[in-house]
Amino acid sequence: MRFLRRLPVALSAALLALVGLQTVPTGAKGLDSAAPTAAAAAPVFKAPYPCGQRWTYSHHSAEVRRALDFVRGDGGTTAGTPVLASAAGTATRHSQPTGAGNYIVVDHGGGWTTYYFHLSSYSVASGAQVAQGQQIGVTGSTGNSSGAHIHYEQLYNGAGQNIVINGAGLSYPGSYHQAYLTSDNGCGGGSGTPFNTWGSGVNVRADARLGAAVVTTLSGPTAVRVLCQKQGDTVNAEGHSNNWWSRLRDQNGFISNIYIDHPDAQLPGVPNC
Repeated sequence: MRFLRRLPVALSAALLALVGLQTVPTGAKGLDSAAPTAAAAAPVFKAPYPCGQRWTYSHHSAEVRRALDFVRGDGGTTAGTPVLASAAGTATRHSQPTGAGNYIVVDHGGGWTTYYFHLSSYSVASGAQVAQGQQIGVTGSTGNSSGAHIHYEQLYNGAGQNIVINGAGLSYPGSYHQAYLTSDNGCGGGSGTPFNTWGSGVNVRADARLGAAVVTTLSGPTAVRVLCQKQGDTVNAEGHSNNWWSRLRDQNGFISNIYIDHPDAQLPGVPNC
């Protein structure tokens, strides 16, 4: 852009105006991707479902915007699961019986909005101010839908963007069970409850299942922060059995509660995932 400095001021302004006309999104159509300036202003979006849950997602090529469809990938039931706001903003209810069904749009300010389609019901009033992680609806299959799922979109100035969660862009697989995302939305502010573990060589897994991928291994007793807990596979150790698992904040995975140094199978003061 150095040549602009040598041009008359009026001509430089005219050229800059033309550049602006070419780069500003004009509407929510087409497979638009975020410009670097738009991405820099985006909220830190989180997954649109509860803390600790692992969902799989896919993109249908026929979609006019850069949407992703999410269904449970952790053995839980998709229908009836709470839908959470990805970031704070103003929620507005909408209904399109032949298309999106019951859906909510959350306006996050700065030109950013998120869409949540096919809800079985709404959980907030139209015009309500919602916090990140607040329930705004219930997963369903209303409108033009073949089964319960969350159709989720991120838009900037009305143009569909490639979806980014926690600052990382998601892939766009053509079918489910090729990519997964575990939510940290609504995890009690992200601080977690402090506990200590016991034992050595304790695996931290991607989900509350013995067959889930190992994220990391705790070499010995470790101070951890537990975000939430849920039931999963039963683990046996030292003559005890437990099917509750804890999601660890810093290790970004689950360990069996049997390795948490606490006498209760279900940890007190820790929310369910």
